[in-house]
Amino acid sequence: MKENLKNQKHFLAAMYLRLSRDDNATKGSSITKGENVAKRGNTAGITGVKSESNSITSQRELIRAYIQRQPDIELYDIYVDDGFSGSNFERPEFKRMMDDVEAGRVNCIIVKDLSRFGRDYIESGRYIQRIFPALGVRFIALTDHFDSLCADVGESGIVLPVKNFINDSYCRDISMKVKSQLAVKRKAGEYLAAFAVYGYRKSAEDKNRLTIDDYAAEIVRRIFEWKISGMAMAAIAEKLNALHVLSPREYKKSLGLNYRGGFSGGGEAKWSSSAVKRILTNEVYVGHLLQGKTEKINYKIKKNVEKPKEEWIRVENTHEPIISTSDFEIVQNLLRADGRISPEKGEVSPFMGLLFCGDCGEQMVRRTSRYRDSCKIYYICSTKNRGEGCSRHSIEESRLAELVETAVCSYVNALLQQEKLFQKARGQEANLEAVIGCQREMTRLRGERDKYLKLCKSLHEDLQQGIVTKEEFERLYGEFWRKAERLGQAQEMQEELIRKMFQSGVSCAGRLTEFRDTLKLGKVDRHTLVSLVKRIHVYEKKRIRIDFYFQDEYQIMQDYTESGRQENEEGRGA
Repeated sequence: MKENLKNQKHFLAAMYLRLSRDDNATKGSSITKGENVAKRGNTAGITGVKSESNSITSQRELIRAYIQRQPDIELYDIYVDDGFSGSNFERPEFKRMMDDVEAGRVNCIIVKDLSRFGRDYIESGRYIQRIFPALGVRFIALTDHFDSLCADVGESGIVLPVKNFINDSYCRDISMKVKSQLAVKRKAGEYLAAFAVYGYRKSAEDKNRLTIDDYAAEIVRRIFEWKISGMAMAAIAEKLNALHVLSPREYKKSLGLNYRGGFSGGGEAKWSSSAVKRILTNEVYVGHLLQGKTEKINYKIKKNVEKPKEEWIRVENTHEPIISTSDFEIVQNLLRADGRISPEKGEVSPFMGLLFCGDCGEQMVRRTSRYRDSCKIYYICSTKNRGEGCSRHSIEESRLAELVETAVCSYVNALLQQEKLFQKARGQEANLEAVIGCQREMTRLRGERDKYLKLCKSLHEDLQQGIVTKEEFERLYGEFWRKAERLGQAQEMQEELIRKMFQSGVSCAGRLTEFRDTLKLGKVDRHTLVSLVKRIHVYEKKRIRIDFYFQDEYQIMQDYTESGRQENEEGRGA
């Protein structure tokens, strides 16, 4: 086939230019793409004008000057892939060029150097050494001084593969460096996605920080409120569409962003259950970033694969939250045990997602019994309902409501009695140290650690008295010291846990006062119930056990109360 190339007297050349995003630092002049300067005339015309980098401009001028010095070469068209990696050949202008080659319109390809053509060692070699010779195409890489028309065996078989291999290695090295840099940025809490998540905007001062978008954030708050009130995700989506609220995709487009979501097809994107669920389950709304969920298979393949959850990068408190942590936790609990709307009342049951069998742990199911004009609503164990064992654990809804309302009112009233202490704690957080001192686990950890430190001290005395050898001393001392260090770390973790719980306990006071008016009416509504109750366990003989939110915080405040009482007694004694 090379003989055929030598016999050709005239070549129609494709000028191929490429620059990757990593190299594309500055923008310069523009180029007319689709420019036809050969025998076909101007039939293609101008297909678009694209801002290009100075590097693209220099490539173009270098190749144009070369062609002007070659009487046997005529420029057919210019093909520009600006912003495309050389690690693969999935590039729009490269594909257009190959279409022209296969159609016989181009029989010569000119690039500045081999790296501009491609950095994939295997694929670049396949094109240059197999495909182009088979198609009768001359290939020229100017600064690498390679011309397939006159290249000898050494250049084609040795020099060319070596240069392609170096280019491939460079691409792999760049890929590894970029991946490492992105991981560092994620761990530092920098937001790296191309577009801000719905409800936020990218900060004008720092594009890697999120700031609240007031309009979209209000929509997010409504979505969470509706879910807590008992609405299904499909119903929330329908309501948003009925209110003509723009979906996240359409809202981004309305802001002038060139956003293309991967969750909808053509036409105007509407709200859907999946869109609502993505919002309800996204930790970004409580101020945390969770990134690095996917990664490319390798630097040559664009396809992304899911990473194991333990490898995701999670950084807390990176930006201002839209949703409180307690509301977010409530919604997650509801999503794990979602239910359906009652067909009788056309509304969700107040106990939906909260009732569980006290013995087998399965959800309770709602049943209706009708007799003449009477209607009785009750709940039974779903395991028993399926005929798979357990017992009915039957309880009427009216009786359940009475028991739950009594328990909830009693719990909240007990917490509200601590209101003065909550308020006092806001301005006296230094007393947290007194709270920490009262914790049983803290006391145990501190005692264990002190024991091993004392053992370390006594070992020094035993060594001096000759009770233990030096080898025994080093072995035992190292073992005791390591245990003391581990206990010290556990103590620090426990202190941090108590600190967070204390601060949460202080903040929950204001939240509890929101329910005061509801409790005075003696009726616990759905919103109040799911805001206070994690689970309701139903046992035989109509007994129930309730897991409340704020139980740990309540214990912390009780310890705080106790520490304050001890301080007062000590003060009076002094």
